[in-house]
Amino acid sequence: MSHTVEILSVGTELLLGNIVNSDAQALSRELSGLGLNVLYHSVVGDNPERLRAAVELARSRADVLITTGGLGPTCDDLTKQTLAEAFGKQMVYHPECARRIQCYFAQSGREMTENNLQQAYLPEGCTVLDNDWGTAPGCAFEEAGTHVVMLPGPPSECLPMFRERAVPYLSRLSEGVIRSRTLRVFGLGESAVESLLRDRMNTLANPTLAPYAKEGEVELRITAKADTAEAADSLIAPIEAEVRGILGELIYGADVSGLEQAVLDGLRERGLTLGTAESCTGGFIAKRITDVPGSASVFKGGVVSYHCEVKAGVLGVSQALLDEKSAVCAEVAEQMAQGARRVLGCDVAVSVTGVAGPDPDDRGNPVGLVYTALAAPDGCWVKKLNLASHNARRDRTRNLAVNHALDMVRRWLEGLDPASDSTKEAEG
Repeated sequence: MSHTVEILSVGTELLLGNIVNSDAQALSRELSGLGLNVLYHSVVGDNPERLRAAVELARSRADVLITTGGLGPTCDDLTKQTLAEAFGKQMVYHPECARRIQCYFAQSGREMTENNLQQAYLPEGCTVLDNDWGTAPGCAFEEAGTHVVMLPGPPSECLPMFRERAVPYLSRLSEGVIRSRTLRVFGLGESAVESLLRDRMNTLANPTLAPYAKEGEVELRITAKADTAEAADSLIAPIEAEVRGILGELIYGADVSGLEQAVLDGLRERGLTLGTAESCTGGFIAKRITDVPGSASVFKGGVVSYHCEVKAGVLGVSQALLDEKSAVCAEVAEQMAQGARRVLGCDVAVSVTGVAGPDPDDRGNPVGLVYTALAAPDGCWVKKLNLASHNARRDRTRNLAVNHALDMVRRWLEGLDPASDSTKEAEG
């Protein structure tokens, strides 16, 4: 039997947009690996009537219901009580859960208020999912053909609880294994990629091949289902080889988080260091690089040279050049990269200068005109970009400029021309 899953996220803060529902995204990926098909995501506020209605709808269209949130000690944490009522179960006090909650507070040196013991009440006959990452235990039960798993809402508790506690419960429901391989593409928009692969995608059933647009790049996900992970991987391999044969150097990585990870991995493998010099991107390259754990072993630092005084005084860009041609030109981008390499003492440096918008600069350079440059031990390359479009936005221009700068480093690492015109501006 093939099981279907609905993830029901509980919390008014999700509906108000105060926090992002990262639990549902993470759980969907984990469930896919178990071979369980997630068909629906739902979000409901901390209201028992609306939660009860959402539960009834979920059990009518899925046989596995996973909830996140609403397990805490406060008056608006009503998930357990509401689901117990919906499935005709009484709430039962679990002394061992109470003891674990008391120990948690004692070990953390915090005073426990009495309402925390409400978390020790769980639906009768359930499997208790102990929480080693917080106070609220989860639980799981089966009733009338529906499996229910309740998890706490905080991501720092939800994902480890799922992996360590819920997976053993759910594994016995899984039929087969679903495996995915994600190829990351920079240089073509989704429609162009889809046009190249459309005929092949239409012939595939298992595995499947599907494109997903990101701003400035495309993900290609190959997904296969089989009895074992090894068998699923063997289905994926020839399709991946076929796609690589079509897209070639436009594929910058597989199962990586983004261009920044691909660049850092490539530099680390070669024992090289990186630095940045940024103008219109305002430190965005450095931010994306340092968002990746372990980047300190590769990234030396960056200079945000927003004003010409900094370009000249810190990076050594020629003042005469700045006066004559302005900050937005190929020669300035080149000198910025070379200056960053010298000042930061790094092996490779990348620079960006341009007009992010919303208006042209005082020299009349148009919005979206950007120059990126790469300085390396064997030379310096400059790339001119025209990133303006009908939906030109300052954030979009900056994001695309960062992508192009990182891709220059990636291409150099792979022995390709960093400034090649074969990379066309990707669709946003």
